[in-house]
Amino acid sequence: MILDGFPDLPDFPAGEVWLAGAGPGDPRLLTVLALYAVSKADDIVHDALVDPRVLKLARAGAEFIKVGKRGGRPSPHQRDINEILIERARFGRRVLRLKGGDPFVFGRGWDEAMALHVAGIRFRVIPGLTSGLAGTALVGIPATSRDTNHAVVLAAGHRAEDGRSAADWEALARLGQPLILYMPMAQLPEIAAALARGGLSADTPAALIQSATTDAERVVESTLGTLAADASREGIGSPSIVVIGAIAGLRKELLSSMVGWQ
Repeated sequence: MILDGFPDLPDFPAGEVWLAGAGPGDPRLLTVLALYAVSKADDIVHDALVDPRVLKLARAGAEFIKVGKRGGRPSPHQRDINEILIERARFGRRVLRLKGGDPFVFGRGWDEAMALHVAGIRFRVIPGLTSGLAGTALVGIPATSRDTNHAVVLAAGHRAEDGRSAADWEALARLGQPLILYMPMAQLPEIAAALARGGLSADTPAALIQSATTDAERVVESTLGTLAADASREGIGSPSIVVIGAIAGLRKELLSSMVGWQ
């Protein structure tokens, strides 16, 4: 319910593309502006991880185009997604590109924004709650705390498209700051080993969060030295967030009093 005095929401004109984040999973974590965009769009070009209940909020007659990119499975190429957005906008449609999390945090939102810019298509960016911050907070892991850290590193754990690792893990280990890893499961043993070579102790606290904020959510507390083995033993797969560093060990101090997100 929108309260009196709430700022007016912008028009969603025909021929525009809005790049919006759907948040980490739970539909209740949509922003007001993202919810509004879903209700107004003619075409919703969405990722595989967007909750179906979000799509049910669309107006009657809206068209859905699923373009989810899932690791190890056949997926649309980014250039094809870009073309869909451009063509639909040129047809005079109100196009919503709906992504999990935040479109500009490991979501290729920049790629799509640049493609729209080059094509002369007007667009709007609607940030969303990114799973690495919202998902961790909701299970009791703060991204920062005064007693442990004043910085945190968000890193993509999957390989770059050219097959090379997207991050220098040994260098990141030497920063001495906690790491929050997105999409790391396929390379988790390799990442953990590289972090150890970079100087992180085997007993560094760690946590795995699978399907954050959804009914399928699972949390496994671990350490760097046992991280890969714990993930394998517990059957933790994608989508998952991995936290490595002192902040991962703070969760146990809150659990007896913390009310769950559900």
